[in-house]
Amino acid sequence: MRKFLVVLDDSRECLNAMRFAAMRASKTGGGVAILSVIPPDEFNHWIGVGDIMRQEARERIVAHFEVFAKWMRDKQGVDPELVIREGEPVPEIIAQIKEDAEIGVLVLGAGTDKKGPGPLVSQLSRGSGSLPIPITIVPGDMSKERLEMIT
Repeated sequence: MRKFLVVLDDSRECLNAMRFAAMRASKTGGGVAILSVIPPDEFNHWIGVGDIMRQEARERIVAHFEVFAKWMRDKQGVDPELVIREGEPVPEIIAQIKEDAEIGVLVLGAGTDKKGPGPLVSQLSRGSGSLPIPITIVPGDMSKERLEMIT
């Protein structure tokens, strides 16, 4: 089964990337892997405090994931899987792609503010020629109706 890998983060454009991945997976018989990366700098505290913060970050990620997963199951008939990694986002995304041979497409949402499309889109598109899979970049301000039409 081909999986669409989508990154779960706190960005607004993440929502459209999730929608696109679920709609495409539903229409093509594929799956969705949702990756969330916890940056290492969140835990540069005393060991006990860092462990508690790590656990709290994981709990927030799971709660956020459950919202998307319910929508994917109920509206698209897709049961996504959650992957949580720790490290720098771009290397962890690439590592996940290399480790999971079923991942066939990376789906990213592009930001719409004056800063550009966002750090993940900028960094990953620069190196996209050496990735083993294609990247789909979904505009962050694309309407739900337009997403439905193009998927």
